[in-house]
Amino acid sequence: MNLRDKLRGLLVRLYARRVEGHLDHAQVPKHIGVIMDGNRRWAKAAGSTTEHGHRAGAEKIEEFLGWCTETDVEVVTLWLLSTDNLDRPDDELVPLLGIIEDVVRTLAADGRWRVHHVGTPDILPSHVQTALKVAEESTSHVDGILVNVAIGYGGRQEIADAVRSMIVDAADKGTSMEALADSVSVDLIGRHLYTGAQPDPDLVIRTSGEQRLSGFMLWQTAHAEYYFCEVFWPAFRKVDFLRALRDYAARHRRYGG
Repeated sequence: MNLRDKLRGLLVRLYARRVEGHLDHAQVPKHIGVIMDGNRRWAKAAGSTTEHGHRAGAEKIEEFLGWCTETDVEVVTLWLLSTDNLDRPDDELVPLLGIIEDVVRTLAADGRWRVHHVGTPDILPSHVQTALKVAEESTSHVDGILVNVAIGYGGRQEIADAVRSMIVDAADKGTSMEALADSVSVDLIGRHLYTGAQPDPDLVIRTSGEQRLSGFMLWQTAHAEYYFCEVFWPAFRKVDFLRALRDYAARHRRYGG
């Protein structure tokens, strides 16, 4: 690292401290959703492999959760793998699944966070399903941030699964379809989503410059604020995170009004 890079890094850290110093923790979002985009493009720009890009993105997760802990965020939803991603070629998908399994095990072993899977487990390899189950069980007592790991997740699939869950639940209780139809409400559907009784996201951050949701938490983000960041996920810095929080705090949330 040359002198210019060192100076730039120092200035960024000083700026981050200034932004953090003016941050009102009372206005920090309680639930943040993150679309961690740009691993492959980051790797390509660095002249490296796709696998290296995914590993660099995975390594950013613990650092990001540390920032969330420092700023009193209570719930974080990380989108690690969509249902569409499962259609990628095996030479990319197999290493990616291994990296994701490592992430889940690392988060559970850290001891600071409670891990919860959101997604369709049946479409995932058995070794990933096992890692998720072990992580959930071993961290169920943890009092730290609730970390939703969205793996094998699709927003439309989640809503379809919620409707299916309602029907199965009604059948188990002997409730007729007519009675179920009469009882359907926004709250009822919400209770059958992967996130259940959790608070909806207040803020959704997407990296890489893409300005779309791609099906992320379609139901829960109805009143969320969005922050689109130009940097690729592996290059996401604390100052980028703090800027997102500052931007969120400056907005007047209307909740559809």
